[in-house]
Amino acid sequence: MATLKILVVDDEPGIRSGVSRILRNFRVDYPFMDEPFDFEVLEAATGEEGIEIIESNPPDILLLDNKLPGIQGVEVLEYIKKKQISIVVVMITSYASLELAVKATSDGAYDFIPKPFTPQELKSSVENITKRVFLKKMTTRLQNTGKQIRFTFLSVLSHELKAPLNAIEGYLKMIKERQNGTQLADYDVMIDRSLERIKGMRTLILDLLDLTRVESGKAKRNITRVDLVSIARTAMDTMRPYAIQRDVVLNLQTREPVEMDADSEELEIIFNNLISNAIKYNRDGGRVDCLIEPSDGNLVIQVTDTGIGMTPAEIEKIFDDFVRIKNEKTKNITGTGLGLSIVKKLIDHYNGRIEVVSNPDAGSTFKVILPTVKPCS
Repeated sequence: MATLKILVVDDEPGIRSGVSRILRNFRVDYPFMDEPFDFEVLEAATGEEGIEIIESNPPDILLLDNKLPGIQGVEVLEYIKKKQISIVVVMITSYASLELAVKATSDGAYDFIPKPFTPQELKSSVENITKRVFLKKMTTRLQNTGKQIRFTFLSVLSHELKAPLNAIEGYLKMIKERQNGTQLADYDVMIDRSLERIKGMRTLILDLLDLTRVESGKAKRNITRVDLVSIARTAMDTMRPYAIQRDVVLNLQTREPVEMDADSEELEIIFNNLISNAIKYNRDGGRVDCLIEPSDGNLVIQVTDTGIGMTPAEIEKIFDDFVRIKNEKTKNITGTGLGLSIVKKLIDHYNGRIEVVSNPDAGSTFKVILPTVKPCS
């Protein structure tokens, strides 16, 4: 059995002892894990004590209260960020401090737990955090070990399909047994939720296929002369129904045609992800502009939206595997956290680069620069 260390930094003895008691015999186990996880709980009453433990006996997970004697929780968070210490930080906060907790998540905290919390709420949060810690460690190993870990990724993602399938099955049984009544309208909410779950699973499967193709290196690339304008237009046509639902205007700005030697499927993945994200994270009644043009021996693809934007700290994370930005604006937006990671990997295949300019509530611009030199097949 593997053990994760959890450090609780809170000046309330009842909170510290409560966490220790709740997690004393708690185990987290998923089918994709080699062994279950249990927990060793460390305690600190002040931020200073917490930093001492972090330096001498670094935990995997930090449960951090903000209101502390001496230095505050956000200062501990800033210390961890400055030192680049690899710890998953979760803020413990009263309901009156939710605004502060949301800000803390934008500064590097993974999540927050409002208090008072029930044992089940704490266990549920720790369960999700444990999965994140495991995935993070597995991602690091993936960069070094390759094939075997990719199979583990498949297991993880297969597991992620079980929850929506169980939900859909439950809804179908309720509909079959007419549990809500005999009128079709009685089941509209269940049908809508099932369709949303199916949409999420389809996205997950497509992202998984793209990721395995990019990571495996086995699929033969079909390098031909392709027109980026045609590929961009197809991507926009594919996304247009979703844009219409959000009342988002799609605009393609380009000199026609703009050609390069590339694999058309890889460019489709790049355009599909950038344009779909620009719609997904936009505001209702917003706009997406896609510009394609030659520039200094390169080809530039630029996708600009009028959406919710990002902070500099959020921009640093968005190209990592399984990373999704979590804040009040994104809490109802679904996704796998793989799209931009795949885009970055594909751009690397072309020895290109991607740049991001974004500000909260002011939209984002993703700029892809691709050399015109023919890539290896």
